Amino acid sequence: MELTLIPIGYGNIVVGQRIVAIIAPDSSPVKRLREEAAAHGKLIDATHGRRTRAVIITDSDHVVLSALQPETISQRFGGNGTQESNSTETRTRNKK
Repeated sequence: MELTLIPIGYGNIVVGQRIVAIIAPDSSPVKRLREEAAAHGKLIDATHGRRTRAVIITDSDHVVLSALQPETISQRFGGNGTQESNSTETRTRNKK
């Protein structure tokens, strides 16, 4: 079985076959999940000091924090993202 390596920003990579979910970090349950992972030594911060924009859950119960949007990671993984995410990215680009 060939491994798929997914870049999650700033030179960090995760193995695609180990990813269970890529989620936004905003909700309370996700914040509790982060705290539990930190308490068990299973939190990996790959943000390089930037704002966390995606939380990646692996099949080994590791929680990986990324500074990239979930849609961006999904596209790198080979997914299409959503219609909504594409319009959000366009609005963000237009603000700059």
